[in-house]
Parts: sequence; C-alpha cells; structure tokens
Amino acid sequence: MRGAKKRALTTPDLVLLSLLAERPMHGYQANLELERRQVRDWAGISRPQVYYSLEKLARLKLIRVASSDEPAAGPERSVYSTTGAGSAALADALEREDWTSQRERPPFLTWIALSWQARSGVFEQQLRRREKFLAQELEREEATLRAVRAEVGHRFHEAVWMLSLTIQQIRTELRWLRKMAKEVVKRAPARRPDYAK
Repeated sequence: MRGAKKRALTTPDLVLLSLLAERPMHGYQANLELERRQVRDWAGISRPQVYYSLEKLARLKLIRVASSDEPAAGPERSVYSTTGAGSAALADALEREDWTSQRERPPFLTWIALSWQARSGVFEQQLRRREKFLAQELEREEATLRAVRAEVGHRFHEAVWMLSLTIQQIRTELRWLRKMAKEVVKRAPARRPDYAK
C-alpha cells in the first residue's frame, strides 16, 4: 500500500509531465515557466514540489535526462523530458472520473456559514474586504487573459477558456456580494424553534 501511494501521481507530477512534454527543461526553467504562466493560480505546485516531483518522475521512469544545447549555468543542471511511459501515465490520469465529479470548498463560504458568531460590524467589513480582493483579482485575470490571447493568437485555447471561466466566476461573486451587502440589514436568525437559542 505504501509503495503504491509513493507511485501515485499528484497534480504537481501531472503538471510537470505536461510541461516537459512541450519541451525539455531543467527544474529552474520549469519553475520560471510555471510562474510565467501563473500555473499556481489553478494548480497547487510549490517551488520545492517541482524538484521533488522531478526526482519522483525520474525514479518512476516517466521522465528522462534529455540532451540539451544550452550551456550549463552554474552547477550542472539536468534537463528532463517526458518519456513514452510518462505521456501514457499522464493520458491515463486525465481519463479519471474524479476530475469531473468534485466540488470546491471555498474558504469564504465556510466563513459565511460561521459568520453569525462574528462581532457586530465584522460581516459588513469582511464583505468589503472580499469585494476589494475580487476586484483586484478580476483586473489581474483580465490582464492575464489579454496576454494569453496575444501569445496564443486565438481564443480557442485551454488557457483562454480557463481564464474566461475564472473571470465569469469572479464577476458572478462580485454581483452576489453587492446583493448581499444590500440585504445585510435584513439579516435574521433562523425561524425554526429548534435552531433558536
């Protein structure tokens, strides 16, 4: 059981397999590319995780050291590429049903559920904070979408679709927050007697 768990591919493993299938690169390059593409907005993969995943994928023979024309900068860097087995493992993982049958648990919704315990005025304050944060995120995502569209040259690309969905979700939540801000004066405890204190 423990060995199977060590071999199971995580989201960071799959992201790296996909990235290395595009072109060979070393860990530092992979981290730079993940940052450039803002992958950490949609996939939980830290800088240290990249190196851990590279070691794991190499051990599992899903990536291999590739030849590179680039001169070594500083200490010798191994350049990796995805193997045939790695491409097959990625394709198999992308067929799993669990990609399509899960729901997110946004922390803000958890906060809303617990907010009736907050001090007076905190609810409105948190709504304003959330709205400000989302407005900044909307601006950032719209700028990213413009950059991606310029880079890929059309609107029929995974990154464009992902960013479009994210932007729509943010806009929807902003509308919902503004509606809630107007309704907060009518906020009241549950009417069912068994919920009453």
